[in-house]
Amino acid sequence: MRFDQHTLVLLVRPPDAPELSEAEADALQDAHLAFRADLRDRGYLIGGGPLVGQDDERLRGISVMATDPETARELSNADPAVRAGRLAVQVMTWMVPAGNLRFTDVPAPRSMAEAQADD
Repeated sequence: MRFDQHTLVLLVRPPDAPELSEAEADALQDAHLAFRADLRDRGYLIGGGPLVGQDDERLRGISVMATDPETARELSNADPAVRAGRLAVQVMTWMVPAGNLRFTDVPAPRSMAEAQADD
């Protein structure tokens, strides 16, 4: 059987994440979303988003990257939320049966206001 390989990036809240005011957290979240949308526009990010209802609240989001793990780590470490210490990255290769997954090119929100807007 053939397998496709996808680079996964888990975004994790580290135990020593800095506390931020609501305004600081909101600004950082918008910068994080704009950064991820830019990765999507540049063809590096093919799917991703936040996690909800997870057993481990430290797990904050997943990204599927169209690049090798080393490049995915380098790009993800440039995320403003990672640089600020609010998120850390875990990078891995995910193997699935060839052709099992298809990704559709859709825009990513660049801010919380955009993410929460009704279409």
